[in-house]
Amino acid sequence: MLHSQIKSDIKQCYENLGAQLDNFIPRRAQNYLVAEIAKTLAGEYHPKHRMLVAEAGTGIGKSLAYLLGGIPFALFNNKKILISTATVALQEQLINKDLPLFNQIFPKEFSFILAKGRQRYCCTHKLEACCITDKDQQVVLWEEKPKKSDLELLKRMLKASEAQKWDGDRDSWPTAIPNHIWQQIVADKHSCHAGLPKHRSCPFAKAREHLEKADVIVANHALLMADIELGGGIILPEPEQTIYVIDEAHHLPQVARDFSSAAASLKGAANWLEKLNQSVGKLAELADYKKSGRFQTALNETIAHLIPSLRQIAANIDPAQFNKDGIYRFEHGELPEWLVEEAKSCKEASKKALQSLGKVHDLIAERTKDNEILPRLGEQALAESGFYLQRLENLEKVWTLMAQPNKDKGAPLARWIEKNPEREGDYIIEVSPLEVGYRLDQLLWSRAAGSILVSATLRALNQFDYFCRQAGIFEKDSTRFLALASPFDYPNNARLVIPAMQLEPQADKFTDLLIKTLPEYLEGEKSSLVLFSSYWQMNKVAEELRPLMKKNKWELLIQGEESRNLTLKKHKENCQKGKASILFGTGSFSEGLDLPGDLLTNLIITKIPFAVPTSPVEEAHAEYIESRGGNPFMQISVPEASKKLIQSAGRLLRKEQDSGRVVLLDRRVISRRYGKALLDSLPPFKRVIEYS
Repeated sequence: MLHSQIKSDIKQCYENLGAQLDNFIPRRAQNYLVAEIAKTLAGEYHPKHRMLVAEAGTGIGKSLAYLLGGIPFALFNNKKILISTATVALQEQLINKDLPLFNQIFPKEFSFILAKGRQRYCCTHKLEACCITDKDQQVVLWEEKPKKSDLELLKRMLKASEAQKWDGDRDSWPTAIPNHIWQQIVADKHSCHAGLPKHRSCPFAKAREHLEKADVIVANHALLMADIELGGGIILPEPEQTIYVIDEAHHLPQVARDFSSAAASLKGAANWLEKLNQSVGKLAELADYKKSGRFQTALNETIAHLIPSLRQIAANIDPAQFNKDGIYRFEHGELPEWLVEEAKSCKEASKKALQSLGKVHDLIAERTKDNEILPRLGEQALAESGFYLQRLENLEKVWTLMAQPNKDKGAPLARWIEKNPEREGDYIIEVSPLEVGYRLDQLLWSRAAGSILVSATLRALNQFDYFCRQAGIFEKDSTRFLALASPFDYPNNARLVIPAMQLEPQADKFTDLLIKTLPEYLEGEKSSLVLFSSYWQMNKVAEELRPLMKKNKWELLIQGEESRNLTLKKHKENCQKGKASILFGTGSFSEGLDLPGDLLTNLIITKIPFAVPTSPVEEAHAEYIESRGGNPFMQISVPEASKKLIQSAGRLLRKEQDSGRVVLLDRRVISRRYGKALLDSLPPFKRVIEYS
């Protein structure tokens, strides 16, 4: 049962909220969500499996609801709250707006912090090493000679860091840092730790100082997955002591799948292994030959085995097996016999190499810590060996997954080879799971003190089943499910218009029909967003309609031509001046785009957002479902399209007073059998179906 003190704290918060906010209007759905979160965490629905899955429509105020329902319970029971999101925008909203507001209305003190993984911070020691221009002294290993512009950027970053004008956070540098540069200076667990003097005040260490003391931690799904893949409690608090609030929960399965995947190039790996082979003697000398000699020998032997093996694999690959996209996928995840044997061999060799280098690395760390070698030499060696350890870990993961036999139960792994677009004659070995639900259940849901999963879009075709399969929610009987409708007055404030289109989107001439039809539904509108299924189609339509736009003095803003922020800024300025503004965007504009009031009154969706299963993982998943007698289109494509269509339509009404129309230029919602289910899953707009 929910303790009376927790009830009192929640009630006090709500009363304070009314006094704190002008024009505060109590929302029935929000109150209900708060109560259900608190009761779920208190074990009123199930004493052990304390999980709530809630789809909360736009306008309910779900972030404030889970703060109200979760924080009082967590503090009373001495638990941590971890709020995990998919987007930076929501993290910023929580840290800069929602949590400071809650701190004002909550009767007790609590602390909160934004947590980021090591990958978002630079290692100042590596940064210094990268700025050394002498090849013999340069510690960090560039695969290719750095460009002058790269070195200039690194020197500017070092200067800003030394002047304390940059905190080492990748996100706070004023311009985008190219990935190939960032990988040279990123903090890593092997060489960047507080046990060494040079790293005690590094950016990552500073950022983590207050993490353990915080009551509420905001992180992203990637950091959450990184922690639980390590066993939990390594980066973030122990799962058993943590209440997880997974916001934007519909993204979690994909993030989990990405984390369980692995890829490595053949020639690229052979090249850095050669460089490692040349450095082994120097590293072993610093580690003390008496202790490290056998590890050096083992490392040299495994490298001598790995390099020719990787090159032989590349030589054995049949170029005729690749499709037009440069992909060679193994049906049902089954490798040819020759590659099975090579995979097993590479798995054992990379594992042994990783263990041997790890021992050398540890010996150097011990000697550095005990001042048996000069700190400068020790830390340079640790940075170098840490760099190689990361690569060996990835290489071992790739070949372990490639060598893993398919299980009798469950989906196989998707396995494929891709031509390396950056290095001619090279191939990338790639592996990915098809379903990750069992991993989430095993590592997270079964261990958590409580789990609250929320999003504006969790259901597909009005059911939670698809999400449950993806997210590993197998204890359905003991899980609390809620579907809370948005408080918006959809029938009176918005129309869904389905025009009388002569062609369906898969027709060859559909793009030409779009060019002809769109002006009719843009005419007289001041703020429009047109969502396309592909960049090609968007750019083709834009090219053909530019003269008309110019003639009518309509401002056309196209996704990708400028940064997202600048594009949206120009759109807002146009709307404020009363100038007709039209945004053209693709799938990424269908989610997370917030254009309230007059910033969007006319939303045009050119087609139902069916994903074309062209990626090796999607093809493998469809193949697996077919092998079990299923229908991939109905089991994957339609549910996914339903979610994306709801997200797209959700761009129109962002606040209760908003109004406008959604135009869907795809007649399949009324002409196909699955169409009714897609249509019925949308908000209850007033429907206008046009006929020719």
